[in-house]
Amino acid sequence: MRFLQLDHVALHVCDVEQSSEFYANVLKLESIPRPPFSFHGAWFRLGERQELHLIGDRDQVVNSKHRGTHFALLVDDIDLWESHFSELGIEHAPRRIRPDNAYQINVTDPDGYCIELCTPPGTAQIED
Repeated sequence: MRFLQLDHVALHVCDVEQSSEFYANVLKLESIPRPPFSFHGAWFRLGERQELHLIGDRDQVVNSKHRGTHFALLVDDIDLWESHFSELGIEHAPRRIRPDNAYQINVTDPDGYCIELCTPPGTAQIED
């Protein structure tokens, strides 16, 4: 008995349209078809086979921080992501180097969920 992979992450959001705009335009996620559930939501592709599911009508406070509840997306070019956020005027945390020598930057979605964008461990250029 074993897990095969992470299938999806679900976030409860206040405004599905506003959150969908953020995930499509800021994080550049591909929108994918969603079954006709009885509640409002939207789905997006995360990587090759994982998904992000947005569920509407959130009425609870979000408590999400980079050292607490968050999710991380492995990226191919941290420089391009930083430039993209800056060009869009999207507030994000300055680039940091994790203890495993990966770069990371954090951005917050409209509901306050923290999303980490990171490179693989060992890819950070450490200056002497």
